[in-house]
Amino acid sequence: MLNVKRVVLRSRPGKNGHPIPDNFRVEEIMKSHELKEGQVLVRTLFLSVDPYMRCRMNDDTGADYLLPWRLDECVDGGGVGVVEASKNKALSVGNIVTSFNWHWQTYDVMDGSLLQKVDPEMVDGHLSYVLGAVGMPGLTALLGVREKGHVTAGTHQTMVISGAAGACGSVAGQIGRLDGCERVVGICGSDQKCQTLVTELGFTAGINYRNGDISSALREQCPRGIDVYFDNVGGPISDAVISQMNPGGHVILCGQISQYNKDVPYPPPLSEHTQDALRRNNITRERFVVLNYLEKHEEGLMQLGHWVKMSQIKVLETVVTGIENMGEAFCSMMTGGNVGKQVVKISD
Repeated sequence: MLNVKRVVLRSRPGKNGHPIPDNFRVEEIMKSHELKEGQVLVRTLFLSVDPYMRCRMNDDTGADYLLPWRLDECVDGGGVGVVEASKNKALSVGNIVTSFNWHWQTYDVMDGSLLQKVDPEMVDGHLSYVLGAVGMPGLTALLGVREKGHVTAGTHQTMVISGAAGACGSVAGQIGRLDGCERVVGICGSDQKCQTLVTELGFTAGINYRNGDISSALREQCPRGIDVYFDNVGGPISDAVISQMNPGGHVILCGQISQYNKDVPYPPPLSEHTQDALRRNNITRERFVVLNYLEKHEEGLMQLGHWVKMSQIKVLETVVTGIENMGEAFCSMMTGGNVGKQVVKISD
């Protein structure tokens, strides 16, 4: 028997509530590590916390592709770990593996068919990148820009990214630059994050939305208007961006984190003024779900891994250590406490 630490959902914040660390509970259990045919024992190395998980804290996630977490049961999400024992022909002891359905626990017995083998070389040895820039957030950025952004090199386009210092936004802006946007402007929540976007990631400018008049800042930093908007936050920030978009522009509707603690449908309804701006200027605003492009994931991950290894994409991470800090890390990420991808290191 193995002594296993795990995180369970202790309580729900409610549709209009803000999550707190006490919504989660860490407990210790004894777990059999006997394997059936096809199973492996994995030791968890890193776990991911992501904005979409806020929806899973509700009884109803509001999305048919997301199941709610159950009270008093172990929660799950993206994870990466190492195979400690195997009865699966495709996986050997020592293999690094990942899954989108990784339980928040230190060890687990998993069906090998739910795991994808990871080549550490693809992430230049940084295994946590599998949960960020060379994982689901990176794929969301890449396929969002490529499928919905319609970036055309040499046409002097301006891209704006909200939530630009987060896991997805920080990569999306760099891809916009690599694909040929003339100006890439990120919106985030601190002057330090703005400086990081410009000095480390190659953004043209950063705008701190907490500093007051975001519309004036957008006019100053986007003198030719806005052609592509990678929307991670929704709400008043997105209203301000859309009001300055050029005719024929494109909104990449990726996330609406500012609305996740409110009892509203997804995507949340827009103001009449913003809806009118979209119609009047023939601006596309189509919901983007990365899971709808499974056939492009493998190629996309190869591209992201290449960019990272060649230092064409810089990876930002905020790492905390210890499974007991999962709740704190999640709540910090939901309020912008992270720079880049928020991950939790569980073991070496």
